[in-house]
Amino acid sequence: MFFVGDNLVFNYQEGVHNVLKVNGTGFKQCAAPAGTVPLTSGNDVINLSTPGRKWYICGAPNHCAVGGQKLAITVMPSSFAPGASPVSVISVTAPSPSPTAGCS
Repeated sequence: MFFVGDNLVFNYQEGVHNVLKVNGTGFKQCAAPAGTVPLTSGNDVINLSTPGRKWYICGAPNHCAVGGQKLAITVMPSSFAPGASPVSVISVTAPSPSPTAGCS
């Protein structure tokens, strides 16, 4: 479960993947609105500061639509968090790209 105050960390190979925050439609269509700025560090930390649904996709060609590199979460209010535990860090690591066969 995710709670307000948690940090979501995306770990991936810089230059191969990126992270785009999208809405539900963008998530379903694997498409970000024009002007969406990608996160590209390879170690992106997103503080989950508000409750509700959140959607993220990889914007590299075909990584979302074909490779399934997308994430949908629901962030619960901090009042739902069990006890007074420290802030959680949830890490998402992208798989290494598979080798592609050359054409003859």
